[in-house]
Amino acid sequence: MKYYIIAGERSGDLHASNLLLALKDKDDNAQFRGMGGEYMEDAGCTLFAHYKEMALMGFVEVLMHFRRVFRYLSAVKQDMVAFQPDALILVDFAGFNMKMATFATQKGIKVHYYISPKFWAWNQNRAYRLKKNVDKLYTILPFEPEFFKKFDWEVDYVGNPLLDEINKFKPDKDFLSQHQLGTRPLIALLPGSRKQEVNKMLHTMIGLKSSFDNVDWVIAGVRNLSADVYQMAEDAGIQVVYDKTYDILLHAKAAVVTSGTATLETALFNVPQVVVYKTSQISYAIGMQLIKVSFASLVNLIVNREVVKELIQGEYQSEFVEEELRGIFEEGPKRTKVLEGYGELRGLLSNKKASQETARLIFDSLSN
Repeated sequence: MKYYIIAGERSGDLHASNLLLALKDKDDNAQFRGMGGEYMEDAGCTLFAHYKEMALMGFVEVLMHFRRVFRYLSAVKQDMVAFQPDALILVDFAGFNMKMATFATQKGIKVHYYISPKFWAWNQNRAYRLKKNVDKLYTILPFEPEFFKKFDWEVDYVGNPLLDEINKFKPDKDFLSQHQLGTRPLIALLPGSRKQEVNKMLHTMIGLKSSFDNVDWVIAGVRNLSADVYQMAEDAGIQVVYDKTYDILLHAKAAVVTSGTATLETALFNVPQVVVYKTSQISYAIGMQLIKVSFASLVNLIVNREVVKELIQGEYQSEFVEEELRGIFEEGPKRTKVLEGYGELRGLLSNKKASQETARLIFDSLSN
């Protein structure tokens, strides 16, 4: 069968690639084309477009680049129709992929959505539109099936793909020696995977360095961004290690993490963290009018209480981050509370293998 797959950022690219590999195991004649990144390409997908051209964040940023978004949307639509897929597989990336779902439905193409849009967080009635234009929805957070029941929709909870990724992770035994680490405690800094995120987050993270003695600081860099993005960290004497996030977390005692998928990864590595986030003032003001949930981080959302401290927008200042980071870095009640919360988190996540389960459901649906 022919599958057209669309992922719009680094984490979606990773999860899409694992799903692609799982589909190959099910379908000997599988052909893949779509929009994504290096992970998907390495797994055997022919890329029509790279997601880095669409890596925007915030309402204002998307509006400012509306013409570019529209141009890519139109081009991807035309490419998908020319490919004539048996199914369109959408991975997260709600704004773009919702439009693709509507278009594909109009063209009579089956739509399978993996990692559902976070409509439980804002504008919940968009779930009706999602239901109208998606044949099968595969969710990765344990509370999502209950949310979609409000819209008379039975969806499939397939487990969380991060568990798959972490379970197959093989530590680099030379990591510490290669980077001259291991003699002092390590604090990990995860500023995000998009250029705009890193530009917003990095300066304050770097400012923490002077507040801690006898500590090694490492920034988890990503190679899909230019090295120039991290230059201020290098200038401040903070090491940037590229594409080794799991090795960094494996050895970290604490972390400062930009809100997103990385907060859940950090928790699953049992590293106490401070969650931070900052965007433009206009985007933040719009978001506060729309957001319907009490937390920003996946950790707190899944457990449904504050496990990790969130410092968002105006609260994202060096002195506030330093205070919280010191509390979880040192042995004591704050650190213990976070680690106990992580235990509760793991108990709420399914042991299903998300990529294999989703591939099975997609293939079975298309075969019947």
